[in-house]
Amino acid sequence: MNLAINPDRHAPAWLVWLNLWIVYIVWGSTYLAIRVMVETMPPLLASGVRFLAAGTIAYVYLWMRRGRAGVRVTRSELLASAAVGTALLLGGNGLVSIAERDVPSGLAALVIASTPLWVVVLRALFGDRIPGGTLLGVIVGFIGVGVLVIPGGGSADAPLYGLILLVIAAALWASGSFFSKRLPLPRDPFLSTVMQMLTGGGILMVAGLARGEAGQFMIAEFSARSMTALVYLIFIGSLVAFTAYTWLLQHAPISKVATYAYVNPVIAIFLGAIILSEEITAFILVGAALIVASVAFIVSKESVRPARKRSVDAAPEAALAGSDV
Repeated sequence: MNLAINPDRHAPAWLVWLNLWIVYIVWGSTYLAIRVMVETMPPLLASGVRFLAAGTIAYVYLWMRRGRAGVRVTRSELLASAAVGTALLLGGNGLVSIAERDVPSGLAALVIASTPLWVVVLRALFGDRIPGGTLLGVIVGFIGVGVLVIPGGGSADAPLYGLILLVIAAALWASGSFFSKRLPLPRDPFLSTVMQMLTGGGILMVAGLARGEAGQFMIAEFSARSMTALVYLIFIGSLVAFTAYTWLLQHAPISKVATYAYVNPVIAIFLGAIILSEEITAFILVGAALIVASVAFIVSKESVRPARKRSVDAAPEAALAGSDV
């Protein structure tokens, strides 16, 4: 997203922390909600419904507030939104939703927490000079991912295909975040995200139909808790948390906002263990420590790196790469 960030240092500290904890807890809980949603719902179609519903609600709200001119986008902005929405929502969220049918939510959150590491890899591939300390952090982080996915390790009860899907999802989410800085997205952050939700949600629906999920979309067979999880993801995960996140980008230092990137997986592990009784093994603890520490190190380093010809003022890609799934 192309955001112009001018932190307001006069925002009350309690309000900053309130919004920060909303992002911490809500985005950390989305992995749990997805796990519950896909228990009885087809993953891609349910995810498509989630983002189409959230995007439509937000679009109508913006139209009522700003008028038609306030939600108008150009053809190039629409195509850019579709490209980024495909990478983030189909490649990122969609693959996570498929994987979480068999992979515990806390483990999924940890693998997706490697997204900022992939952003650094992309920056290096596209000619950005990466400090040695950052590269070391990336190596440590990927070692943590390896600990999680090795056979018989922290993923003993998770199929290899699900773990591979999560690794691919993290890489695709990073790609969407990385190229969003280089594509002509709408300049307004809310409108940009709404268009990504609408286009990405539509593509999720098409992908779900192509995958043969139409036969699984039987409302009578959806459990009450799966439907509750879907409603939670639409209104809390996609609307409330993003509003809090955008407010933080405008009222708090990026170094503080970026802490969600390594707090979310910790919240996800805790919720998965408490609510779904997901096992926390020694391998998971080691992998979590390596990934969270490396992401925290990279985010802290990148958050103070001087901005150079950026479309996002003082908002490093590694810090903003992760997001709600």
